[in-house]
Amino acid sequence: MASPDPDGTSRNRIYRDIRRAIILGYLQPGARLSVKALARKYGTSVTPVRDALQMLGQEGLVTIRPRSGYFVTRVTLKQLRDLFELREILEVAAVERAAARITEEEIEELEQVHAGYTGEDDDSYERYTDENRRFHYLVARASGNEELAKMVGHLLDRLGRFMVMRRIGKALAPTHARLIEALRAHDVEAARRAILTELTETRDVVLDRVIREEGASWYLLAKVPKRSE
Repeated sequence: MASPDPDGTSRNRIYRDIRRAIILGYLQPGARLSVKALARKYGTSVTPVRDALQMLGQEGLVTIRPRSGYFVTRVTLKQLRDLFELREILEVAAVERAAARITEEEIEELEQVHAGYTGEDDDSYERYTDENRRFHYLVARASGNEELAKMVGHLLDRLGRFMVMRRIGKALAPTHARLIEALRAHDVEAARRAILTELTETRDVVLDRVIREEGASWYLLAKVPKRSE
């Protein structure tokens, strides 16, 4: 029988809690994440805390500065636009390939992703964000290129906290249903139009909101000046 792994269990719990706080905006960009304070909060050693922060660093949600510590990642407006542009490049390529080769089993898996609209509360929007990531990852995986799917998944991890801003709860499943319909018909052009519509609407809504409402906390209007550590 395998021995219990309390550090592993703690690491995963800390990872989930901090990730949720970042995505939902409870932890602001630039906020310092104290390893010792988090260890006290969760009643653990510093090891699972550091492991959890390393995992978040791999997702681009936490920035690790040697000799300075861990911080919620900041993003400039240029970086955010670049991320959305990269998303379009990757997902259009993935959808065009998926439309040509997707199987009925993969279509059925896509149809099972969404659990349905349950409201506008934080728990629901955390779920919507996770379901949206899984849907787009599965589409990319249906392209047959596992590396492309991994890149799409990683990019959506980095964009997760921005995706919450779109508040797409009611529209998420119907939006994805249109793409599923095109994929089932193996209609490459219709699938391309469906994904471009979704990506363009998401980009425009998110950029508009962060510029109008979130610019001060995100430092999105210009590159963040370098500071001495």
